[in-house]
Amino acid sequence: MQILIAHHLKCTRMELYMRFDEPLDESVLAPLRIDLKKRGERIPLQHLLGSVHFHNHAFKTDSRALIPRPETEELVSLLIQEHSSPPATVLDLGCGSGVIGISLALAWPSSHVTLADVSLEALALTKENLTALSATNATTLHSDLFSALDGQTFDLIVANLPYVPETDRPTLTPEVLHDPSLALFSGADGMDLLRTFCQTAPHFLKPGGTIAMEIGIHQHTHVTEFLCAAGFQHIRVLPDLSGILRFPLAKSLP
Repeated sequence: MQILIAHHLKCTRMELYMRFDEPLDESVLAPLRIDLKKRGERIPLQHLLGSVHFHNHAFKTDSRALIPRPETEELVSLLIQEHSSPPATVLDLGCGSGVIGISLALAWPSSHVTLADVSLEALALTKENLTALSATNATTLHSDLFSALDGQTFDLIVANLPYVPETDRPTLTPEVLHDPSLALFSGADGMDLLRTFCQTAPHFLKPGGTIAMEIGIHQHTHVTEFLCAAGFQHIRVLPDLSGILRFPLAKSLP
């Protein structure tokens, strides 16, 4: 409620405490009641606000793409720490709203970032975020995984692909189910796209290039096996802040 009131008053949550005795005009109360009803219907708060803060930037978010998670923000920070010298070419595969690729493009102005997704709706949202944040060193591409990338290779490929098992659908909260199913589910065990990605990615990496992924809980052993089978080297799976092994990193042959 604090966040919604601050949103409608166009102030910070801290400023609410400084204005605690200020009566709310009906022009504020009316839309606030509407949003409160929607929140009671379990529409995500981020959809009501229309934006989410991610790696020091405000991104537009809505039902066209997955709501960015804190773990994904950790992945961006990790990649920036891992690369003392920015990679020349970056691919954000399954970009959704574009938070990963655009954040990297803004952090690495000398890099060129390609943001690819199978969903045209998600790509439209990515383009809106590109424009709003003036990320001029990034472009979008409609592609089902690597299907539209023939002949292209990259120094870094980062992928936050769907990894929720279809069998988990009944256990998910109503808020999560407002995200597109295409951005959530990936087969019975959640790893259909991860398998295909690991098998195919070596053909689109430059020699010695890096891949970075975000995966689900308890998936790291299988994903490590996929990467080994595909010939990757220097395979690591790093934990998120909760200690869950969440972020596989690996390199192609030099």
